[in-house]
Amino acid sequence: MARSAQRVMAARQSVNDALGVAAMIDAAAVIANFQRMVRIADSSGIPLDEPVLMMTQGIRQQLGINQFAAAANSPELGWGKRILGGALAPFATRIMRRMAKGRSQPNER
Repeated sequence: MARSAQRVMAARQSVNDALGVAAMIDAAAVIANFQRMVRIADSSGIPLDEPVLMMTQGIRQQLGINQFAAAANSPELGWGKRILGGALAPFATRIMRRMAKGRSQPNER
């Protein structure tokens, strides 16, 4: 991730020294998996839901995520939703966890 062979080797050796070869391999696999998932999501143009758009506008701007071509697939937010999203941003992690739990629960009849 560092785009520097020396920094990658130093990080790899640090993980290897602290946790062992198996943990270093696991860490590399997790990093590779996240890289793969992000590339698939970006290339397929998966749009963000409005609540996610509202609460993540600052972090997306800061990270430059809005510059990816797939960002054009997400809806534009009006000024009211941008303001509300900014107010909700400090609570975004808790709100998204609650939303995810709700989606994973089977519907009761």
